[in-house]
Amino acid sequence: MSEYKKLTEQDLAEVAKIVPRERILWADEINEEYSHDELTATPSYPDLVVRATSAEEISGVLKYANKEHIAVTPRGAGTGLVGASVAVEHGIMIDTTLMNHFLELDEENLTLTLEPGVLLMEIYQYVEPKGLFYPPDPGEKTATIGGNISTNAGGMRAVKYGVTRDFVRGLEIVLADGTIMEVGGKVVKNSSGYDLKDMIIGSEGTLAFVTKAILKLLPLPQKAVSLLVPFPTLAQAIRTVPLIVKSKATPTAIEFMEREVIMDAENFLGQSFPDNQADAYLLLKFDGSNAEDIAKDYDAVAQLCLEQGAIDVLIADTDERADAIWKTRGSFLQAISGSTTMMDEVDVVVPRNKVNEFVEYVHALQDEMHVRIKSFGHAGDGNLHVYILRDDLDEEAWEKVLNDTMEKMYAKARTMDGKVSGEHGIGFAKKPYLKEDLDPAAVEIMRGIKKAFDPNNILNPRKVCFD
Repeated sequence: MSEYKKLTEQDLAEVAKIVPRERILWADEINEEYSHDELTATPSYPDLVVRATSAEEISGVLKYANKEHIAVTPRGAGTGLVGASVAVEHGIMIDTTLMNHFLELDEENLTLTLEPGVLLMEIYQYVEPKGLFYPPDPGEKTATIGGNISTNAGGMRAVKYGVTRDFVRGLEIVLADGTIMEVGGKVVKNSSGYDLKDMIIGSEGTLAFVTKAILKLLPLPQKAVSLLVPFPTLAQAIRTVPLIVKSKATPTAIEFMEREVIMDAENFLGQSFPDNQADAYLLLKFDGSNAEDIAKDYDAVAQLCLEQGAIDVLIADTDERADAIWKTRGSFLQAISGSTTMMDEVDVVVPRNKVNEFVEYVHALQDEMHVRIKSFGHAGDGNLHVYILRDDLDEEAWEKVLNDTMEKMYAKARTMDGKVSGEHGIGFAKKPYLKEDLDPAAVEIMRGIKKAFDPNNILNPRKVCFD
């Protein structure tokens, strides 16, 4: 039996004193979409959903939940892949999608202050016409910035620019007891005590509730060129990546893909990829202030690729050509999902020089486990996305092959000094693998941090490494 309170009509009446009843969903009013995220198969409904519009409302709800020992789950767009926004312990779900306002664009300090429900694609649309740039580029552009902060989302531009954490200057948060506080700020440097801001980023809603963020911006690059480089084998493609990284060129992105995933994307989109004859490809992007500067970089990298056995180098130097290629790359998850009945993902990250070894291991695992597996990923930072496909397996066979295959993959990653997740987080789906990966002393430290932030364990319970 759950240790958390099961909500009653009386709890509904109390929450309705904090948030207007028309922004509360109760019982049969709760849409099925609130029971899962993008990939989680097992549904779990909250008892009540609050569609919050302010930090003050969230503070009031958390204060009540903390007093009554009610589990609280934060929810953005629900595009996650590990169950972090699923109400495993039911209780109250706080939906932040109505908190979707831009609050301040400070062009002197190059910061953007906004609420957590703003979508990633809306940030780009807001700042780029003003000549400004928010570099993090996770694949799901309909994700909220609050969700990106919650998982420390990465994306394809991490090679040059870094991940979400590198572009968050400050946060407004609500603690489990309802306390509203600010961590970080507009300052560029800060050595003033423990960095609570960075502790919140990537904590998947288990430590505090993010209600406002101050993001760092950069001047918008004026020119970008993409290279699509076909190779005879994946091994030749991947072994070229460390040479590119060591060169004086600084690509914005270095992606790898295989022909079979490209074919899935072609079927999904109903359009042809510029080249689909090779077994493996590198997709690179370069950006900068002018064409002359980046031409030196991509010319040198193109030559290097050819020296390493590339079949050709296709240059996409117009928006139209580049968009067609990157649209295909952006559709891989949906394309793979559409080719099977169900799937689950492994989001491991390994040292860059181990990517090929891991992918070759995955290829061999298909034959060993008698299951289809598709993969692609960020060759420039060693983050792989590997999908295990159910196809026509029955429930019992699927659960066994999925668990056994994942166990083997995570064990292999550990032998390579890899980590469980590069950018999608742990949620509840990957908890067992994280515990195998972490030193027990590290787990205890994390649990101590959780206890300090959330003594009654009401914030997103059963997630990450917390029971």
